[in-house]
Amino acid sequence: MPSPRLSIIVATDANRGIGIKNTLPWHLPEDLAHFKRTTTGHPIIMGRKTFDSIGRALPNRRNIVITRNPQWQHPGVESVGSIAAAAALVGADADNASAEAFIIGGAQIYIEALPLADRLIVTEIAKSFDCDAFFPAVDMHCWQQVSREAHRSADGAFDYAFVIYEKR
Repeated sequence: MPSPRLSIIVATDANRGIGIKNTLPWHLPEDLAHFKRTTTGHPIIMGRKTFDSIGRALPNRRNIVITRNPQWQHPGVESVGSIAAAAALVGADADNASAEAFIIGGAQIYIEALPLADRLIVTEIAKSFDCDAFFPAVDMHCWQQVSREAHRSADGAFDYAFVIYEKR
């Protein structure tokens, strides 16, 4: 069975913050558009709290939710009990070895997925926000930056960059 390429996609502030009270602490439409462009047509894997914050299955993507509750279900969503089960589900359906699935959060799912990930797609926001959820610390000796696109938010409030890292 082919193993899908697992990519983590995340936006972080200057302190690795990713959210507060299950919402995004910043307003960055450019990042939401980047997320949509990157993940459309691919499976997305998320924790149940992240799904709850979105509130619906995202269109044009296979939505897989990781939950400890085996009874949990939602229309248009597949549920599994672990990252490994989600990867196996994607791999069993993959037409070829180049299939890619995106881990989209939240914090606990990122911690569990980081050792399995092949690629990190990070929107690095050069400003600190009030956050209660954080992306795990990354050993940068294990990752190599392969691209960086620097930008300024449309409202001019902060700089950010779309950065891709690949596992060494």
